[in-house]
Amino acid sequence: MLGWREAEAGVRESLAPLLSDPDTVRAADEIHRRLLALGVRDRHVQAAMDDLPLEDTAAARALGRRLTRTGTSTLTVNVGIALLARLGEPEDVPYLKVLGLLRVLARPVVAALTTLDCPTAALVWLANHAENRALRHLIDAIVARDDHEARTWLINAPLDPGAVGPSTARRIAEAVQLADILSEEQTDTQAVAQAGRLLSRMTGLRDYQPEILSYQQATTTYTAFVARASQLPPTLDHYAILLSVALDLHSGPSALLDWQPGQRQALLRALEAVLSNQSWTAVAESEPEEPAERRRVHWIRRAARQPFHRATVSRFRVEATVRDPADPDTVEARLLIDGRPLVPEAFGKGPAHSPEYLLDSGRLRAAAEPREVQLAEAYCTEGCCGALHVTIRREGDQVVWRDWRRPPARQPRAELPEYRFDAGDYDTEIELAENDRSWAWPARNTARSITAGLHEQPDLLTRWDGQAGWIGTDFHDQDSAVISFTYWPGLAVGQRDKDGPWLQFIWSLPDDGTPSEKQAAAALRRLAEQDPKAYAQVEGGSRSHAETLGFPWPEPADSEESA
Repeated sequence: MLGWREAEAGVRESLAPLLSDPDTVRAADEIHRRLLALGVRDRHVQAAMDDLPLEDTAAARALGRRLTRTGTSTLTVNVGIALLARLGEPEDVPYLKVLGLLRVLARPVVAALTTLDCPTAALVWLANHAENRALRHLIDAIVARDDHEARTWLINAPLDPGAVGPSTARRIAEAVQLADILSEEQTDTQAVAQAGRLLSRMTGLRDYQPEILSYQQATTTYTAFVARASQLPPTLDHYAILLSVALDLHSGPSALLDWQPGQRQALLRALEAVLSNQSWTAVAESEPEEPAERRRVHWIRRAARQPFHRATVSRFRVEATVRDPADPDTVEARLLIDGRPLVPEAFGKGPAHSPEYLLDSGRLRAAAEPREVQLAEAYCTEGCCGALHVTIRREGDQVVWRDWRRPPARQPRAELPEYRFDAGDYDTEIELAENDRSWAWPARNTARSITAGLHEQPDLLTRWDGQAGWIGTDFHDQDSAVISFTYWPGLAVGQRDKDGPWLQFIWSLPDDGTPSEKQAAAALRRLAEQDPKAYAQVEGGSRSHAETLGFPWPEPADSEESA
């Protein structure tokens, strides 16, 4: 496989002489032959075409039309799309939007349509017919349109998590003027529900900052949304929306907004009043047959009281928080000081660490010996954008958090203060948090028990030349516990070759409905008796390592490139 620069240079050199050839039939055939011979991929073609010189624009436009209409590979069609992005006319829009239905072509097509300033209707048509994975680029393009058709579509747009992240959600809210829509005398329930989804998505953790804090109309929109909450019919989806908003207001980054005294608490009381109605409690008591819906109901039961619980042991609190399973995200141990979430306020580049990392490990316990603890890590890893560290120490009848470490910010910000907590209250809060598993679902508890078992008996994996890695629940299937381990030949006898071949394995254990402790015990017994490389799947390393070690290398389920 060619390197990126080599591939791009090869495309440019091969195509440049052909793009202004008046014989478009000959040029199209030659482009097809040369690209196949180069062995490049679609993204190489897309990158190389951006600024290639075009001596005869009329001939290049004609070639672009021939390639988009008759091209027999995505490579050649990409050349045509790139030419029409620069030289296309309104007559090319219908052809381009149909090509956008192919996932591998969606991104360049949307870019071309945007450059051509096509009618909003073309983007909306494509968004209504394209695969979810292509929606991200389409929604970004529609958000940029300041017209009625764009706003009407956006207020009804599907907010697939893969297509609409926190920043896109904020831009949608701004584009449709969400606060104004909710303030209108007549607002339909779809718009109210969409407002809740957007508010919740803006607090999501799949970004580099809590977008809700950048949304200037946040407090106004929250107030208008809660005022309309009782208009929503009591459905599972609506219950999940209201509960998600309540969790965000209670302990998420939304708590940091510029609220008037008592305003946020009043909104929480209003949401509690709605969800306490008998018609809404019936939703939480249902038992749907569809697994995804049943998963949401069980989450609602576990989280329903959390945002409305007002008892506080001390000025320091730890709350394990799980988001709606329909919009999966990181499970975090939210750290609150004087009711304010610490991590989004002091760091803002990633969520607080998981309860397993901060609580099961005992990292937050205070001792006379100072201990530095990483509380959060940037979404892109510490090596890229840093992490938030604090040193915890017990000093007499107080627990002190001091000596903060965090990455420098572009804008000057105040130094983090030294926090002092009553030691008795602090210990009580840590003990309560460490023993609270009310937030966890069965597969999560299974993974936790397996982690504990491997901590007590590390030889269960090392005897098979395995080194334990990440253990938790599958991000895409939360009802499965996952054990990852690295196979290092020679590890069992202490002769691991650090430069030798290695492989990463994943063992997935779907929840079978039996108690979590029983499932974990069965998994640990199997590790003791059978080499896990015989039933786990290779997921990492390299093809050459797999061949050397005698394991099949996994083939991708979908060979098409991501849009």
